Amino acid sequence: MRLGTPLSRSATKVMLLGSGELGKEVIIALQRLGVEVIAVDRYDNAPGHQVAHRSYTINMADGVALRKLIEEVKPDLVVPEIEAIATDMLAEIEAEGIAEIIPTARATQLTMNREGIRRLAAEELGLATSGYAFADSLDELQNAIDGGVGYPCIVKPVMSSSGKGQSRIDGPADVQKAWDYAMSGGRVNSGRIIVEAVVEFDYEITLLTVRSLNVKGDIVTSFCQPIGHVQKHGDYVESWQPQLMTETVLASAQAMAEKITGSLGGRGIFGVELFIKGEDVYFSEVSPRPHDTGLVTLMTQWQSEFALHARAILGLPVDTSMRSVGASAVIYGGLDEQGIAFENVDEALREAKTEVRLFGKPESFTRRRMGVALAVSDDTDTARQEAKRVASLVRPVSVK
Repeated sequence: MRLGTPLSRSATKVMLLGSGELGKEVIIALQRLGVEVIAVDRYDNAPGHQVAHRSYTINMADGVALRKLIEEVKPDLVVPEIEAIATDMLAEIEAEGIAEIIPTARATQLTMNREGIRRLAAEELGLATSGYAFADSLDELQNAIDGGVGYPCIVKPVMSSSGKGQSRIDGPADVQKAWDYAMSGGRVNSGRIIVEAVVEFDYEITLLTVRSLNVKGDIVTSFCQPIGHVQKHGDYVESWQPQLMTETVLASAQAMAEKITGSLGGRGIFGVELFIKGEDVYFSEVSPRPHDTGLVTLMTQWQSEFALHARAILGLPVDTSMRSVGASAVIYGGLDEQGIAFENVDEALREAKTEVRLFGKPESFTRRRMGVALAVSDDTDTARQEAKRVASLVRPVSVK
């Protein structure tokens, strides 16, 4: 493997499609390896724009605009970091050999659409999942619930992320509201939803799964220690590593993760979300990129999920081992305003064995993730308490 020098004729060029806080960390990891990085997002001054060698603002769901930019920049690798992308165009670009799509164009197509990935997991690979159905109208949603999904259930747009458009239905009175919210919350308004039976799980995990090259040049699969997490309205609130599991359940989870990521193919890190109930493991979702719950690995692993992704996509060796038990907690914007400030960061950073990452997002919303607090300790309970306490010390304020 040969790596060039940024901004020169020898440069190894990687284009990120999506440049939020996760993309920003991938960019930094790539730059530490001497890679020239081009950051693309739908809005100006995204977090990744602020650190990349070059940045562009386009509608990535516009296939013509996306192809034009890729042909102009000529990256070696194109790395999708969000779902709202013209994936059919990425498939064309891959087929024509214009650039390599990470992990594969097929993986981006399937995982952007909850229908594609659920049918692959449950119907083709035979993985255990919650009961589910798809619906294109309010009537079809009600029929799906009455016909077997039942109450309670979860409704999600087939094309969305981070809990957008997702809600829980506990009875008939919630159905209309859930349908309306799903229609407004999808990143691409396809008018189609998935309704899932609720699995009363004991806990849920993210199993970060890495597909990388070994010394012979063959793809091998390795796993980070499982990450436990809490989600509210489908969006991550806190995470910790490791989540304690029996060896039997962990082996089942790893086998499931290897099966789904092996089917998707390619190189890189995958965030595989699983529900655990007793000795049973249920597949939930998979992202072919670093996962928000994996921000905890910035403190807990020798190579964070972002360093692992950078190394894997470049064909370099990876090391998934941990260095410490730790936890993360989200810092919310608390305000609907552009260009907010943060007070009390000095107090937050006085805490031993903790860190704060402020993402630099140009616009804040009350429930927008604007940063994360990280803590390490001898046990996950203490680390979680510390991370949440540090997050609470950081105070977003208006600058009006």
